[in-house]
Amino acid sequence: MLPFRKILFPVDFSDRCRGAAAYVESLAARFSSEVVLLHVVEPAAEAYSPLEASHIEFRKSELDCFLDGSFSHAPVHRVLVVGDPAKKIVAYAHDHGVDLIAMPTHGYGPFRRFILGSVTAKVLHDAECPVWTGVHLEEAPQTPVALRSIVSAVDLDNKALNIVTKSAGLAREYGARLTIAHAIPSIDVRPDMYLDVEFRASLIETAKRELEALRRTVGIEATLCVETGDIAKVVRYSAERHRADLLVIGRSSPGLLGRLRTHAYSLVRESPCPVLSL
Repeated sequence: MLPFRKILFPVDFSDRCRGAAAYVESLAARFSSEVVLLHVVEPAAEAYSPLEASHIEFRKSELDCFLDGSFSHAPVHRVLVVGDPAKKIVAYAHDHGVDLIAMPTHGYGPFRRFILGSVTAKVLHDAECPVWTGVHLEEAPQTPVALRSIVSAVDLDNKALNIVTKSAGLAREYGARLTIAHAIPSIDVRPDMYLDVEFRASLIETAKRELEALRRTVGIEATLCVETGDIAKVVRYSAERHRADLLVIGRSSPGLLGRLRTHAYSLVRESPCPVLSL
């Protein structure tokens, strides 16, 4: 995953994209990345016409000047294509060796806080490379973007080592604190069933031992966090408690095993900070 030599930044000229640009610029400067600004024009329902051609030309002129003056430390290429946005984003990333797709999610207003956006959801599902997503990006950050605290949320399966290893790589690169978090689904406990309480405590202790083994294997100092409850809420709480600047999670196609990865969309929607989905 590291370094990100080529970052694909799909843009729709919104304020959310302007806000996300500060994060993309920071990543590009850190890893000496090439940045591709990709705008996808959805084809008109009717057959190709002079009106559609005029619209494409207008969008091209918008793209040529969008974020002009940004990315002073990175080469920038601007690409316009016509088609289904999600399919074109995924195809471009696959065909051009993209290391990271960076895109904002819908996140303005209290009633739209948990809206992921269909394009982002499809890209998360289909992309082969890591995807960076961020919410509440209507305004660009007023201070330089920095990663001081990273939370790595993992299942206790054969993918956990890869996620923690890559999270540790980012933590070392930025000199950030690392927290390794794991959520255990809630267990109903009745007052007279003390064995359930003991079983819950046993699960937590076992999880902590496995996380400690992961930490030692990777060879990095990290805080371990194990909680029971709704997975998305537990991870969100961990990110808030540790003031995370980035949450790192794994993802996979629906139907594959893995509790946390099947909750990837919820984790992205509810995260208080940007999310790197591996």
